Amino acid sequence: MGVTTIPGTKSKRQWIYAKKPGGKLFNYRQWFGYTLLFFLFAAPFIKVNGEPFLMFNIIDRKFVLFGSVFWPQDLHIFVFGMLIAMVCVVLFTVVYGRVWCGWACPQTIFMELVFRRIEYWIEGDWQQQRKLNERPNTLQKRLKKGLKHTIFFGISFLISNIFLAYIIGVDALWTIMTDPVSQHLGGLTAILLFTLVFYGVFAYVREIVCTTICPYGRLQGVLLDDQSITIAYDVNRGEPRGHRKKGAEREQGDCVDCNLCVQVCPTGIDIRNGIQMECVNCTACIDACDAVMEKLDRPKRLIGFYSAMELSGSKKKGNTRAIAYTLVLSFLLIVFGWLIFSRTAIDGILLRAKGSSYQKHPDGTISNLYNVELINKTNGDLPVQLVPESQRFAIKTINHIDTLKRGAAAQVSFFLISDQQAIQTYKTNVRINVEVNGKIVETLKTTFVAPPGGASWTPQ
Repeated sequence: MGVTTIPGTKSKRQWIYAKKPGGKLFNYRQWFGYTLLFFLFAAPFIKVNGEPFLMFNIIDRKFVLFGSVFWPQDLHIFVFGMLIAMVCVVLFTVVYGRVWCGWACPQTIFMELVFRRIEYWIEGDWQQQRKLNERPNTLQKRLKKGLKHTIFFGISFLISNIFLAYIIGVDALWTIMTDPVSQHLGGLTAILLFTLVFYGVFAYVREIVCTTICPYGRLQGVLLDDQSITIAYDVNRGEPRGHRKKGAEREQGDCVDCNLCVQVCPTGIDIRNGIQMECVNCTACIDACDAVMEKLDRPKRLIGFYSAMELSGSKKKGNTRAIAYTLVLSFLLIVFGWLIFSRTAIDGILLRAKGSSYQKHPDGTISNLYNVELINKTNGDLPVQLVPESQRFAIKTINHIDTLKRGAAAQVSFFLISDQQAIQTYKTNVRINVEVNGKIVETLKTTFVAPPGGASWTPQ
């Protein structure tokens, strides 16, 4: 077995020594996992129109997705994006079980494809690791442990910097790295704290994140039903289990009780005991069992992707919940796409100046004072102009601006002026167009307050 108590401790925790996995599905998982790792490390350095490919700057409330800048005014778009992500996770869990955990979760990818691979390289396979931990504290043991934990800490420091690059951008990160340490003591402290967290997780906490800390594993019991496809052991075919040689009579089930499925499991469970919360669908047990079945000239997939209904021999029927989640997801994707493509280049808030009323002028015109805040949500500088939609009105700006810098906000105060004879009601709805190079990019609505033309009018 690959599970044992940590030597020299009174803790009840069973330390897991997972056998080095291998097989067709593991190769697929490596390709997929290393592709995600490459994207994770490369995305902060990729720029589109001068902006990072991805950035989530919570401090400056600036978010960049695929080179497009989003500001707090676009919060509704992020809400829909988060809803879509949640529904995707729920949908895939209902249909395919905990496939996210075993194939796409950063915790699993870093643990199984980075840190545990380094552990295999330095300390050997699972039996060698266990013997090394049970061995007295010799020089060779200290050297191996020291080298492993030094590399672990270095990788954790690199991960912390990458995550920081997603928050402040690679340019700001490079400035921090090249400036004197005394100028960024707070940032350095934060980096070291995050490094210690990552190091603690991958060096000591490990599978406890998946089995105890992460709430998604516990939600799995609620989301799965008898039609969900998960990694499972075919009890009808495998039992009664027992040792057997190649070519022997089939007096028992196909399971030869070799325990390889347990030895390769990164969470230390026995898949033959049924679907369990700790299973992360990593498929390591499938590869191990298929290799044994192949040697015994037995069909593969004694452990495979099955639903509880399929294993019980019941007739398969449509999964209503999966259909419902798919419809909800489709609706959210349509709304999300509409929000993205209908998003304006400039956002504006137009308000009447506080405490002000209309002003009458000797030439027979009336003016109202307004304040407008304009936000450039693009990657470039934009020449802006405020133009009233109706020709009855004219604009006279107080603090005129010609260009709105990229990602910047500006406040403009202006008078909206009209001939009193053209006013029909006390409150007139007015639309102000925000134009860029003669093209309307946003329309702001307000009201113009003035007495209608004629001396007999009195406010009600």
